[in-house]
Amino acid sequence: MSELSYMEKLLDGAEVEWKKLGDVATLQRGRVMSKGYLNENPGKYPVYSSQTANNGKIGSIDTFDFEGEYVNWTTDGANAGTVFYRTGKFSITNVSGLIKINDTLNLNYKYLFYWLSTEAKKHVYAGMGNPKLMSNQVAKIPIAIPPIRVQNEIVRILDTFTELTAELTAELTAELTARQQQYEYYRDELLTFEEVEVEWKLLDEVGEFQRGKRFVKKDMISEGFPCIHYGEMYTHYDIWANTSKSFVDNNLASKLRVAEYGDVVIVAAGETIEDIGRGTAWLGESSVVIHDACFSYKSSLNPKYVSYFLRTKIFQDQIKPYISSGKISAINAKGLGKAKIPIPPSNVQDEIVRILDAFTELTAELTAELAVEITARQQQYEYYRDLLLSFPKPEVVAHD
Repeated sequence: MSELSYMEKLLDGAEVEWKKLGDVATLQRGRVMSKGYLNENPGKYPVYSSQTANNGKIGSIDTFDFEGEYVNWTTDGANAGTVFYRTGKFSITNVSGLIKINDTLNLNYKYLFYWLSTEAKKHVYAGMGNPKLMSNQVAKIPIAIPPIRVQNEIVRILDTFTELTAELTAELTAELTARQQQYEYYRDELLTFEEVEVEWKLLDEVGEFQRGKRFVKKDMISEGFPCIHYGEMYTHYDIWANTSKSFVDNNLASKLRVAEYGDVVIVAAGETIEDIGRGTAWLGESSVVIHDACFSYKSSLNPKYVSYFLRTKIFQDQIKPYISSGKISAINAKGLGKAKIPIPPSNVQDEIVRILDAFTELTAELTAELAVEITARQQQYEYYRDLLLSFPKPEVVAHD
C-alpha cells in the first residue's frame, strides 16, 4: 500500500481544514520567576522554562498558574520553538508560551503538539544572535485540521511509536553508560597500586607546571599557530592530541606560553569541581599555545600515562580540597602539585598505556555504533511522524 493511499484511506474522503493557530487557540506568556523566587517558594508544582533538559522543568513551587491540558513552547534562546505537551497543575516563565485551544473546536491537544513539533521551528526568527519565537509568529502558523477521528488515530500511532522509540533509546543509552562505566572501572584498576608495590610521588616532585597566558575567543582563527582554549578541554580534547581544533595569529602566539611535545595540558577552571584537572597529552609536531586557565605539565613520565591517571577518581579525590568554588571553580599549580601519582617502571607505564589505548579505542567504537543507532531510531520516528502529518497545503490559509 502506498503512503498516499494510506492517508487517503485514513481520511476516507473527508476534507482537511486549514486554519491559522491564532484563529483556533489563545496564546499567552508566562511570568518572570528568578532562581531566588523558586528557592524561596518550594513546593510540588512544576515550573517550566526555555530549557529542554528535564522536560523543560527548572524547579517546583507551592502554587500554580495553570491547570488542565495545554501545548507549551519555548520563546527565546537556542531552544526557541521547542514544543511540549502539558497536563495537570503547573507554571511557566516569561520565556515560555502556552496554547489553549478554543472550546468550540474539535482539535486534539496531542495532535496539535505533534503538528507543532514539526512546524514551530520553521517560524523561529534567528536575527540579532538570539533566536525567538514570539506569540505573534506562533499565531500565524498554519494548522491542518482533519476530522477528530483522524486526529485521534494519528495520535494513537505516534504515541505508540514515541513509546517504542523511547524504550529502545533508553536501552541503547543504558548500554552506552554501562560501556563507559566498564571502561572507567578498568582504567582505575590499572592505575591503582599499593604504596608497597610502587613509589608514589607528588606531581610537583616529578614534574613542573607552567600556567598559560590569557587570550580570548575572538583571537582564535581557523589557521595559524595551534592553540588550546580551556573550554575546548571539555568539549573536544580527550587523552591525547597531535592537532589542535583552533589557532591564533603567529604574532600573538609569540607573546603567549606553549606546551611542547610530551607535555600534558591540564585544565584548571570550570563550572563544576568535577571539571577540574582533566589532562590531554600533547603529541603534536609543533608546540601549542595554552590558555591561562590551563597548565602544561612536563615530566619524564609517559605523558599518556599521566593523562590517564588525571582522569581517575584517585586523582580527583586528591585535588578536591584545593579547588576553590564559586561561579567558576579553579585550582592553582600548588594544589595540583600536591596530588600523588604512582610511578611504576617506564616499561610498565608503556604497557598500561597500550592496554588503555586499546580499551579506549574499543569503547569509542562501541559508543559511536550505539550513538548512530540512537540517531537512526530518532530519525525513523521523525520520518513517520512527518509522513502522518503530510496533508496537501493550500496556497493561502485564510483567517476566520
